[in-house]
Amino acid sequence: MYNLIVLASRPSDWSHEQFIEWWRGEHAEVTYPLPGLLRWQHTELLDTSDEKSAGWDGLSILSFESRAALDAALASPEWKAAVQHVGAMRGRRMIWFGEEQTMVPLAGSGE
Repeated sequence: MYNLIVLASRPSDWSHEQFIEWWRGEHAEVTYPLPGLLRWQHTELLDTSDEKSAGWDGLSILSFESRAALDAALASPEWKAAVQHVGAMRGRRMIWFGEEQTMVPLAGSGE
């Protein structure tokens, strides 16, 4: 599995709740059609034990079969539409790509 990982924070004039609702609602609708998207996990960031980590609202992990599948998604009109939609939001984001390695499988998953 190859992942696109996004860490994001809201625009200064939005509440945390407003941003999460936008991300899981309006923005999700333009993200679901990405070609090759196998899984999308989203974590609402509610607290931190490290002051230096404060200021972020959510983390998304979008999973694809391979780097080639991710590259195809990134070259698609659906990705272009998702990026344009985020551009209208004005928040901050950091993005990484990487290969997933399960270190502890989900209990009962058979992995």
